[in-house]
This record gives sequence, C-alpha cells and structure tokens, in this order.
Amino acid sequence: MEMDSSFVGLAFSGPDFEVTWRKTMNYAAATGDNNPRYFDDTRKGGVMAPPMFAVAVTWPAIDNANPENRVRRSLSPEIAKTSVHATEHLIFHRPIRPGDRLKVRGEFVAVRPTSAGVHSITRLNVTNENGEAVFTEYNGTMFRTVRCKDSGQGMDKIPVSPGWDPSEKPIWDVELPVAPEMAHLYDGCTDIVFPIHTSRAFALDVGLPDIILQGTCTLALAAREMLDREADSDPERMKELACRFTRPVIPGTRIRVQLTHKERTEKGVYLGFRVLNAKHEIALSTGFVRMALP
Repeated sequence: MEMDSSFVGLAFSGPDFEVTWRKTMNYAAATGDNNPRYFDDTRKGGVMAPPMFAVAVTWPAIDNANPENRVRRSLSPEIAKTSVHATEHLIFHRPIRPGDRLKVRGEFVAVRPTSAGVHSITRLNVTNENGEAVFTEYNGTMFRTVRCKDSGQGMDKIPVSPGWDPSEKPIWDVELPVAPEMAHLYDGCTDIVFPIHTSRAFALDVGLPDIILQGTCTLALAAREMLDREADSDPERMKELACRFTRPVIPGTRIRVQLTHKERTEKGVYLGFRVLNAKHEIALSTGFVRMALP
C-alpha cells in the first residue's frame, strides 16, 4: 500500500463545538480524575475542563468526512484501517470552560516516511466565538506498513519537545490500574470513537493483540498525575503537553507513570515523563510537560 505527501497544505474545518458541564465532567470521570475544579460547580468561577478534554473538541474535525476533507475521503479502506494515533502535542492558551463555543480549523502540515509506515501530522487551531486562541493541537497519525511514494514534507513546521536521556532514573514512579471497561467508558464519555478500542474482532483483524486503550486516555492519566504531583492539581498551570505513543496498553492491566526529568527555566517548569505498560514496555515515550511557574 502506498500514499504520498501531496495533501500537505490542505485546510479543513470541523463543526462548532459547544462545551457543556456534562461533557467536561464526563471526560474527567472517564479518566478517573476527581479534581474538584472539574466537578464542584459551586466554586467561584465555576468548573473547567481537564486539559486533555481538548482532544474531544478536535476529534469531530479529525474524523468528520466533510466536503473539504478530501484526504480522508480519498484514502482507501485498506489504508484507513492501518491508522493509529502516533504523536500528540498540545499547546494551551487558556482553559476550556462550559459555555465556550469553539471553532476548529485544521491543516495537514507534515508527512514523514518512517520504517514503520507514514507519519501524517495535522495542526488544529481552536478559538472561541470571539476569535481568541484557546489551544493548538498537533495530531500525528501513523499509517502502519504503508509506504510513502515521496520524501515527505513539512516537518520544519512541527514543534519539537526538549529531549532528555531516556535512561534517567525516575524521580517518582506510580502504578495505576486500567479497568477492563475503561476503553469503553472513555469511548462513551468522549465520543472519540474508533473500533480498535472497543471491538476485539476489529483489533485482531488489523494485527493488534486485543482492544487497546485510547492513547489519549493513557496520556490523560499521565497528565492527571503530573498536575496532582507537580502543580498542586491546578490545570491552569499546564501550558504544553506532548508525547509519542509507542506501545499498546491493554485494558484490565496496569501501567506505571514515571517522572524522569524536572528543570526550572524562564519559560516554566519542564517535566519529562514516560508510561510503561504491563509488559514493562514504554507505551508513552518522550513525554513532555511545560508548567507555568507557581
């Protein structure tokens, strides 16, 4: 199977996204995050969304087969079935709150051939109804075993996370259970729907060992631990979050979230992290968080 990078530069839009307290609370509940900032609507200023709720906002645009999104409509079913979420990079400009009506504008910005397949990256700019920036997402998809017919393009437009020695001894290490039903709860509470997470038959058919936990769910668990342990559970301090999804997490097992690096800079506190799956494989690698200084 083959594809090329000719679609880089193609822009598209998603439907407006109306943020409600039910959607933001459901996201927090699906990821086991009981932070009162997400649930206590008696708080001054009301509730806000967990930072990772951003991916629920952009999913309809990524998944939507609108007339502008010619790339997705032109992909063969065989190629489409090979896609997995490979990388994620979020830049937060301000918190998402119930009552926001968000606009999503996307652009295919990069394609990179790799030994594993074709890495395609989409940039999504999200604003409120007044045009104020809320967050920017760089969402990377890997088309596994697909060959790129050209050398790719656009990687100079992608933000680069700081790199640290992956062998650094963890500063802290926490083990977390992944409930057998967690992928289905996340699917139902976020409307982020893809059958490798809920259909065992589909997952096996595309070469996976079982249904796998959504990468963004695993990342949300890690983000929760970073906030609780390094930012006094204050989601407004999280300004940037990124990782690479490298190995699957199987529901009904356990993961380990490890903080591997911490440094204070003039731009904030930089944190490096990784997540191990039950086989002690690195499920999330090159994890990066930038926290605002307290």
